[in-house]
Amino acid sequence: MAKQQLMTGNEAIARGVYEAGVRFAAAYPGTPSTEILENIATYKEISAQWSPNEKVALEVAYGASLGGARSFASMKHVGLNVAADPFFTIAYTGGNAGLVVVTADEPGQHSSQNEQDNRNYARHAKVPMLEPSDSKECKAMAKFAFELSEKYETPVLIRVTTRVCHSKSLVELEPRQEKPIVPYVKNASKYVCVPANARVRRAEVEKRLDILKEYSSNCEWNNIEDNGKKTGVIASGMAINYAKEVFGDDANYLKLGFTYPLPMKLMDSFLKGLERVYVIEENDEYIEDAVKMLGYKNICYGKFAPDGKRFLPAFGELTSDVVRKCVCGKEAEVLSYDRSKVIGRPPALCAGCPHRGFFYELGKRKDVIVSGDIGCYTLGFAAPYNAMDCNCCMGASVSGANGIQKVLDMVEGNTKRVVGVLGDSTFFHSGMTSLLDIVYNRGNCITVILDNRITGMTGHQQNPGTGFTAQGEPTQIVDIEGIVKAIGIKHIRVIDPNDLKLVRETLDWAVSLKEPSVIITRYPCVLKKMSQYDKNEWPEAYKVKCKVDTEKCIGCKACLKSGCPAISVKNKKAVIDDTMCVGCTVCKQICPKAAIN
Repeated sequence: MAKQQLMTGNEAIARGVYEAGVRFAAAYPGTPSTEILENIATYKEISAQWSPNEKVALEVAYGASLGGARSFASMKHVGLNVAADPFFTIAYTGGNAGLVVVTADEPGQHSSQNEQDNRNYARHAKVPMLEPSDSKECKAMAKFAFELSEKYETPVLIRVTTRVCHSKSLVELEPRQEKPIVPYVKNASKYVCVPANARVRRAEVEKRLDILKEYSSNCEWNNIEDNGKKTGVIASGMAINYAKEVFGDDANYLKLGFTYPLPMKLMDSFLKGLERVYVIEENDEYIEDAVKMLGYKNICYGKFAPDGKRFLPAFGELTSDVVRKCVCGKEAEVLSYDRSKVIGRPPALCAGCPHRGFFYELGKRKDVIVSGDIGCYTLGFAAPYNAMDCNCCMGASVSGANGIQKVLDMVEGNTKRVVGVLGDSTFFHSGMTSLLDIVYNRGNCITVILDNRITGMTGHQQNPGTGFTAQGEPTQIVDIEGIVKAIGIKHIRVIDPNDLKLVRETLDWAVSLKEPSVIITRYPCVLKKMSQYDKNEWPEAYKVKCKVDTEKCIGCKACLKSGCPAISVKNKKAVIDDTMCVGCTVCKQICPKAAIN
């Protein structure tokens, strides 16, 4: 009997990639996709890497495919926006060996700035798409996707969602099937996408779609469960599990796993004779629109009822409770309690976070507008810092700051300066080109790079500045200061962000300049496993704790303005939890009575 193992969807995808004989994989970390590449990196047979951004990850995977090896790239949903440029063109060329791309969507926006539905990318790029509903299917579809990619000379998109990525089910472990490297044969008419060649390839894409449309209605991933009812349910991905919890055996099911092209013939066959059909899907009306296009609008209940009124929620993550309330008008029984007594717990920077001192000082300034970025430092927008005015996407802090400053400088008498704030990994991702824009177009804003020596928010993945690859191999540490100088910034300072006086003086210096400047705050993340390089640079980091002298403490609560979760007030005196404190001394510097040692 084959060995079985309980796996998350992300682990199962990684296992499928391994069993499929993949030799190369690349990604940029982003919830909920991060653990896919982390698990792939544990297989020595696969060369796995963190790329600076998703576009690079897909391009290098495509290159590996051209080189003749089965290749893979993964990213969260907004990452595919970054990789869209190569994705749409690779749809024309295909690869030399199988190429599979995973997009991890996030209904409910647990850790994302938007809630886009990347099923639309498959339709717009004309790329076949698979949607697994559990870990077992994650592994199976990952393996199948490479066969499909090679058979039809196309990249294949696998769309998963947060619950599929992070929930667990049993997966059967099978041996790896080694795939020989396919010899490269020069074929400019296929791989060189000048207009003359691309027009020919465009016609090939349409031919492929016609074949895949027929295949979709007859493939193993799309199937009907006939329970002899007049009510039907169509669902894909995790949504099929929610539906089955609600309807049980009281409905017929069309479970969709191969969702682009949609199986129109199979859907039409399923819908005939039904009196009502529920389309259960997260985010957009992707399947619902197809049902209505087939002529079944009068029996279709999806995001909208037949009368045009809202039925299922337009946004947010579905659950069986949400579906049950919409379909049956019933809610699950729960214990009642006084919600007014529940204290909200917003996310906070960790105790000892090296970003705390910087945001404490930045938030006090009235002469700046702060353009933020994507990372744990985005929490600088919240109380008690209130040190961020806008936030959009990776790298937009710097280019956005440049745009704001350009307009402010048009206003006579303006004295406000704009500060763009981003992390080290974000700088490598897309901040470098934004900084180049400032230099080239004679910008005048301040850029702050918060270098905490790791990719913090997604769980401490390596990046070009850490000195290690995704598979733990030592590598060249990319010098951020050197890059900034090479781009053309003349005014640069590297500071310890825990030194509040130094932070304050450095911000004064930057604001006083009439040219662009860069401040690099450099101190390791409090949760980071320190490398030898880190230990050499910061031998005393996080080795002391702070304590309150209750005789000196007057209960003014100034220390609470640091926003440190290790500090609280008891009996009108400040208290520091020594199980959390790591001695960053920010609170000590804030205290007006020197009551913290």
